[in-house]
Amino acid sequence: MNILIIGAGNMGTTYARSLLASHFATPDEMALLIRSEASRDRLPEIPNANVHRRPAAFVGQADIVIVSVKPQDFPVLAPVIRPYLHPEQIIISIMAGVSLPTLRESLDVPKLVRAMPNLPSQIGMGMTVFSCSPDLDRKELFIIQNLLNTTGKALYVDNEKLIDSATAVSGSGPAYVYYFMNAMIKAGVELGFTPAQAELLVNQTFMGSVHLQNRNNLSCEDLMRRVASRGGTTEAAFRVFDEKDLEPGIMSGLHSAYRRSLELGK
Repeated sequence: MNILIIGAGNMGTTYARSLLASHFATPDEMALLIRSEASRDRLPEIPNANVHRRPAAFVGQADIVIVSVKPQDFPVLAPVIRPYLHPEQIIISIMAGVSLPTLRESLDVPKLVRAMPNLPSQIGMGMTVFSCSPDLDRKELFIIQNLLNTTGKALYVDNEKLIDSATAVSGSGPAYVYYFMNAMIKAGVELGFTPAQAELLVNQTFMGSVHLQNRNNLSCEDLMRRVASRGGTTEAAFRVFDEKDLEPGIMSGLHSAYRRSLELGK
């Protein structure tokens, strides 16, 4: 299966490496369309003959085209690749805020996928939410699911509007985790640990907590109750969290991220 990746930034490089590592595609089956030689250096596995700086007939030879450029660059890119595209190709966009109708209007091809990956995709632990146009058949949808799974886990949604919701939850989500981890590390230092010690405590706590939650059927509320004994230390922390409206604040933050995602898509 021939795959063209347009843009070799962080996410484009991530997909190229994941597809190669999983043997979804071989180096000879993969092509790159890039703007700078610096981008080419990130993927030395791809043969020089498959690395291009300008669109040409090779664009139409790909079975799947992954568009991994900044959303603001898409209006310039679309008209230069459009003449080489054909209706049987599957176009996967990982551009934030670019809707399926916009892709259809700009590229004039029917088989379109809009995906929202997140940062841990770089290490094969990502979460990607995707939707597609009705023109893809079941076999093609299965292929796309497998492709996206090479970077972690993928969730298909019928309603494209949920992509904006995913942007707020899983797309931006790693930053929320790092925000909370950073606050805990700072508190650990204030409580007497060295920065390295505090970081070790927090990193392992997050890692262990996620694995524990994944390995049983208990809800987050159930697990919280298992840690927080009545009148104990955890309950004291929760009391302050409640006084500071931490949970409503987090939820409000995600709603704000969702609204911003809608704004960026206009």
